[in-house]
Amino acid sequence: MDIFETDRLFMKQALEEAKQAAALGEVPIGAILVYKGKIIARAHNLRETTQNATTHAELLAIQEGCNKVGSWRLEETTLYVTLEPCPMCAGAILQSRVPRVVYGARDIKAGCVDSLYHLLNDARFNHECEVSEGILADECGQILTDFFRTLRERKKAEKKARQAGIAEKEEPN
Repeated sequence: MDIFETDRLFMKQALEEAKQAAALGEVPIGAILVYKGKIIARAHNLRETTQNATTHAELLAIQEGCNKVGSWRLEETTLYVTLEPCPMCAGAILQSRVPRVVYGARDIKAGCVDSLYHLLNDARFNHECEVSEGILADECGQILTDFFRTLRERKKAEKKARQAGIAEKEEPN
């Protein structure tokens, strides 16, 4: 199997994690950490569930990976993530020495791998990553688009219901 097919295979696993996040009402982002060709960690966003800003999919996968490898250095790994990592996650990727990152969709509002900054390829740091982008980008982007569309529709319906309730209370008897 060539690298492109391998990347697609593991990104499909990251998408399954993203679907689990969506089922919990979390922003659907999934991550898979692969060590020597085998998945050693899988995670999805849990920020709403935990009410903890640091429980992004990438950070959870890195933590689990460090536990499995028995080291903070995640050499010989590849991190697959459905959305371009944010600055916090990019920092953790650099600190844990992940040599390769593969992501699906760009994040034009917070992405710090290619969109806003190029943190993983900044030679001023003591570590740089090989980066592959756009693997299953349409699928990775679509799950986010669908999630946020549903969220907006639900909020709009809740607002309409609240307004209807207020209008009923204001009507004279």
